[in-house]
Amino acid sequence: MKITKKEVAHIAELARLSFSGKEMELFTEQLNQILVYMEKLNEIDTSEIKPTYHALDLINVFRDDQIEPSLSTQKVLFNAPQSDKDMVTVPRII
Repeated sequence: MKITKKEVAHIAELARLSFSGKEMELFTEQLNQILVYMEKLNEIDTSEIKPTYHALDLINVFRDDQIEPSLSTQKVLFNAPQSDKDMVTVPRII
């Protein structure tokens, strides 16, 4: 599959980009190289390969949840810049 300068110009227009003539030639050549490489990859038989979501076989590294005591309301409000009764006061956003 080969991409033309006209197609690159169309893609650039959709992305709201403008290129000089030299850049247009460069990007056309680079995109063609990418497409040629993808065609080579499509020739490989991957029917026996199990799909993966990551290149490495990772395991979950999260720790187990443990119940721990939380901070008291007084300690939380002590560190708050502003408070009113038992609540933290924040600027109004509308």
